Amino acid sequence: MFIVRNILVILIIILSGSNVNLYAQEVIDNREEKIKKPLYKPFIERYVLDELKQLRQDQSTLRVEVAEKVANAKLDSSDRVIRYTADTTNIIFYIITAAASILVFLGWKSLRDIKDKIEFITTEKLSILTQEYESRLDELENKLKNRSEQIIATQEEVSSSNTIHSLWMRAGLEKSDQEKLNIYDHILEINPDDTEALTYKADVLLDLGEIKWALSLSNQAIENDSNYALAYWQRACAKAMLEQESEALEDIKMAIKLTGSLKDEIVDEIYFEKLKSNHDFLSLMEETDSMA
Repeated sequence: MFIVRNILVILIIILSGSNVNLYAQEVIDNREEKIKKPLYKPFIERYVLDELKQLRQDQSTLRVEVAEKVANAKLDSSDRVIRYTADTTNIIFYIITAAASILVFLGWKSLRDIKDKIEFITTEKLSILTQEYESRLDELENKLKNRSEQIIATQEEVSSSNTIHSLWMRAGLEKSDQEKLNIYDHILEINPDDTEALTYKADVLLDLGEIKWALSLSNQAIENDSNYALAYWQRACAKAMLEQESEALEDIKMAIKLTGSLKDEIVDEIYFEKLKSNHDFLSLMEETDSMA
């Protein structure tokens, strides 16, 4: 029995050892399988957790730093305000002290003296400025008045020019000598020194037999414009009719000198008929013929 028991014990030990070996082999195989699987998942989770923790710590640190900087900035601003207030107060004090010293130096012993002096200076300055602006306003008013007068004069001149132009157009179309005289009189009412109107009126008066009146108007036209050739021509016609031959010849020569084209009108001028017996007039006609 003892032997059998020992044999059983040995068998049990052997069997249990084989089971143990089998179990150990299974454990080793399981470990190998676990080792073969990815092992980085837990590490990633750990890394993320560590990063989150670090971010929280950094954020907390940043809040502390920002709060410190804001507090320091507020302190700096307060210090600047205090320094500015102190400096301003000191400057005002210095100004008051300097002003008081100046007032004492000038002999202003009371605020009433200061007030009176300020009123006097202000009144004087205002008086000077008022006079200056009054003079400027007077000058501006005079300029505006002169300008308005110039504008009015220009408008009147333009209106007169337009009226005279229309009258000249009417005179050119008018056949009646009397109506022409009326038109020329109207022109002379607008412009009494119109040389052309005086000359053409003298021409109409010659046609009406008013020789002396035509001579007077011709003289007036020459006084207004000594370079107007037709005025000399009309005066020569009047003097020829009055048998003032030498003077008429002088006027004819002057008219031709001023306007050379008038030499062609000598032969056809009916008022020079009385001069055709004059030797000088004939010589003048011969000269014009030879020049032609």
